[in-house]
Amino acid sequence: MRTQSRQLSAVVLVVVTLAGAAPTRAQEGAARAAGEAAVRAVVARYVAARKARDAAAIAALFTADADQYTTAGEWRRGRDAIVGGTARSSAQNPGERAVRVEAVRFLSSDVAIADGPYEIDAAAGVRRMWTSLVLVREGGEWKIAAIRNMRPTTPP
Repeated sequence: MRTQSRQLSAVVLVVVTLAGAAPTRAQEGAARAAGEAAVRAVVARYVAARKARDAAAIAALFTADADQYTTAGEWRRGRDAIVGGTARSSAQNPGERAVRVEAVRFLSSDVAIADGPYEIDAAAGVRRMWTSLVLVREGGEWKIAAIRNMRPTTPP
């Protein structure tokens, strides 16, 4: 009898635990979807700001200590260097820029990596690259902390 009582108690405990965990998983899924949408939106705003050559809009998307490594081997350190570098890059490499985020991975609730193809469609042809962006949540707002651009040996 005592064994049956313990087994019943264990079953009840498992059911209660699982029932309580289900809404938590649903809430975590919703939070992850919202976070992913927010990260993708920051990347889209970055591309739009680059297209508009809007230095203030670009600066607003980055952390103060952000950095960017370009396919030309330039390492831009700090928000001001990134803003100036993007202006020079847009002038030297004109064309329609596009980033298609293929994957967002959360390292924590406040740190994410967004990866995807980065293309510049210019009169000379399409330049195909890959970009990885590290984003952090500062004051409830996602900001770009780092960008790594590369030219794969085999285009994506």
